[in-house]
Amino acid sequence: MDAAAYSEPRRRMIRLPDGEMAALDFGDEARPVDVVFLHANGFNALTYRSILAPLASTLRILAVDQRGHGASRLPADPERLHSWRIYRDDLLDLLQALGGRPPVLAGHSMGGTVSLLAAGQRPEAVRGLALFDPVIMPRLMVIGAQMPWAVRSVGKRLPIAEAAARRRPAFVSAEAAFTAYKGRGAFKTWTDIQLADYVAGGFRPTADGGVELACAREWEAASFAAQAHDPWRALGKVRSPVMVFRAERNSTCRVGSGAGLRRANRRVTLTTVPGSSHFLPMERPDLVREALLDAAL
Repeated sequence: MDAAAYSEPRRRMIRLPDGEMAALDFGDEARPVDVVFLHANGFNALTYRSILAPLASTLRILAVDQRGHGASRLPADPERLHSWRIYRDDLLDLLQALGGRPPVLAGHSMGGTVSLLAAGQRPEAVRGLALFDPVIMPRLMVIGAQMPWAVRSVGKRLPIAEAAARRRPAFVSAEAAFTAYKGRGAFKTWTDIQLADYVAGGFRPTADGGVELACAREWEAASFAAQAHDPWRALGKVRSPVMVFRAERNSTCRVGSGAGLRRANRRVTLTTVPGSSHFLPMERPDLVREALLDAAL
């Protein structure tokens, strides 16, 4: 790879109707954006820097901090969050602000689902989708999650939402946060560089000299609980190719054999990645890069 591929991305703040979205801009800024990449819930754009940077000599990639995450400055009230449609609408506003030719939308976990929701809402604005273990529940669960009683209470009792609500919110330093996470829980399969980038993008300084979560634990928990959206309905409206990469273990892409995906949209290809967990972008950055090149070129 060219040395330029490993240069630091440009940091940008992009004006949306109710605030600013932070982004990392990889590649030649004279080139139209080829790929918009969205992170998982509780993560941030910088987490994926080492995965995306080697593509900068070939593609222009915009990796964004979604509402309530990273350095973005958009209102994030957990009590008003019931679905991921607010993230979808932010992404559509971003595409409007960027202008130019339709990009590929790509994302990990929640970011993949939000990309799908946006493509279903405005199919003409998207050239393709590359989704890395997106959150897609079985159809019956999706229907149940949209019931008023579920929106109000059930999601908040999901174990993953309860765990997020209990996260340690602050550390005495970024180094202390890195040490606390290294080799544990969700971070077991991450490299030191990936974890350091997650910490750098996921914490902000406090008045006492420490650091605190940039994505408040209440917002992260509310995002896990907010499942009143329908990725299956969105999938049926997408008109561009859809590549879905599913983890072999602990996947959030719960689509069985994939026959239902293909019935919903014949443009879908489903690949189960051997040996991977839900954090497959960190475990298989080579696969992510190849997929983005295939989708964008």
